[in-house]
Amino acid sequence: MTTSVHSDQPPNRQTLYVAVALILGIVAGELLNLTLGKGNPLLSQIIEIFTVLTDIFLRLVKMIIAPLVFSTLVVGMAKMGDIQTVGRIGIKAILWFFSASLFSLLLGMLLVNSFEPGSSLHMALPAAGAEIGLPNVKPTLSTFAAHMFPKSIVEAMANNEILQIVVFSMFFGVACASLGELARPTVKLLDSLSHIMLKVTSYVMHYAPVAVFSAIASVIAQNGISVLLSYGKFIGEFYFGLLLLCCLLGCFAFLFLGRRVLSLIRHIREPMLLAFGTASSESAYPKLLQQLERFGCDEKVCGLVLPLGYSFNLDGSMMYMTYAVLFIAQAYGIDMPLMDQLMMLMVLLFTSKGVAGVPRASLIVIAATLSMFNIPEAGLLLLLGIDQILDMGRSATNVYGNSIAAALVSRWEKALRY
Repeated sequence: MTTSVHSDQPPNRQTLYVAVALILGIVAGELLNLTLGKGNPLLSQIIEIFTVLTDIFLRLVKMIIAPLVFSTLVVGMAKMGDIQTVGRIGIKAILWFFSASLFSLLLGMLLVNSFEPGSSLHMALPAAGAEIGLPNVKPTLSTFAAHMFPKSIVEAMANNEILQIVVFSMFFGVACASLGELARPTVKLLDSLSHIMLKVTSYVMHYAPVAVFSAIASVIAQNGISVLLSYGKFIGEFYFGLLLLCCLLGCFAFLFLGRRVLSLIRHIREPMLLAFGTASSESAYPKLLQQLERFGCDEKVCGLVLPLGYSFNLDGSMMYMTYAVLFIAQAYGIDMPLMDQLMMLMVLLFTSKGVAGVPRASLIVIAATLSMFNIPEAGLLLLLGIDQILDMGRSATNVYGNSIAAALVSRWEKALRY
């Protein structure tokens, strides 16, 4: 896992295949939408095939995540050798996560107040009390505890609860480090397992272009490119916000990494494209871990920071939460004073950590926040039609944010290879 790859390597063919699949998916989806039309039984069958093809890839990736997180984290902590090092890296990572999350929320608030996309949306608002079709999970302290501390590691791995796997792995890794020679065979076995899982990842990634094609074709075939036009202003402004967020995070990273930021972006472009195409940052995890180590990040630091980041550091999702809440308030003509908006930021900063691992967690947190500030939850229906398109951008941004976090913590630990 410490194989070094030069930053001036030729363009990755896999990245090219994923990019081509993305473009072909848009073209194929629009052709299907125009020729068959919405509501056509044949279109429904084709979309179902696309959904199955995407689902196969996501399932294969999820199959890798639990053993990969467990093995890399335990080996990393066992090699660190002491609890102080683990604590130091963990504290640096958590401080960065909260700072980046707060910055993302503030930037989202600033942009949505400047652009006011909701006030210009001339659509009939859904009736108050309309069903929004989300799991009934409230972001409370008890749900956060339930998603953080496992009652069974087997159950945590079966449900891909990354945060629970991290907690168990930390206990296991510290125990291995304290036992020294006695635990060495287990650590060696898990080190071997992590290499095997990364090899499995390379096999699974051959299927990625098919999954990206199917995912994007399905979305466009269902809604047509017209959905991009009717919501064009909102989507454009939100993507501008994500791009601005990435640039600002990149500028901050430049202060510590210098021109190596460009090399980092070159290394992570494939995981970002993958997350964008499948609208899932989880799908990029195994490949991201591989690419960060090739970039020069310390494998021990990556093994700890990346799984934590997937639970606590979702910068794109954080920006989306402020954007969505204030957009819905604007659409209803509800004026939120500055103090209410700042209170909302604090609520989102902590409640967003309470539903890690819950499907469509961003939407659940938004729904809970809307009801807290007396904004009709049914307003969320305004965004459900384009949520997949928005999710693509925020998933790619989540991957980018976690890459920056891993690189910076490696640098701060003086563990970044040059």
